Amino acid sequence: MVEAAEACGATVLSVQSKQFEPQGATVLVLLSESHLSIHTYPERGFAAIDCYTCGETVDPQLAIDYLVSALKPEKCYAKKLVRGLGEMKVETPDMKQAELV
Repeated sequence: MVEAAEACGATVLSVQSKQFEPQGATVLVLLSESHLSIHTYPERGFAAIDCYTCGETVDPQLAIDYLVSALKPEKCYAKKLVRGLGEMKVETPDMKQAELV
C-alpha cells in the first residue's frame, strides 16, 4: 500500500491496519493529499480499493494500477469520481493492468 502511494507521487503520513478474525483486513494509508485504503473480504474473493487525492501533484490511477498489478484479480470493476471542479463526474477509468468487466 505504501509502495502504491509512493508510485502515484503521494506523501505518506501514516499507516493503520486491522486484521479481522477469522479473516479479512483493512488498511488505511493517510496521505498529505487524502488517503488510500483497501478492505478485503476473502470469504467472497473480494477486495475494495479506494484512492482519494486532492491537488494536481499526484495521479491516483497510478496507485490503483500498482495495486491491481500486485493483486492480479480475475475481474476488476472501477469507477473514477472527479470532484472538486463543480458537479462530481463519474467516469470509467482506463485500467492498464486488469480486465475491466
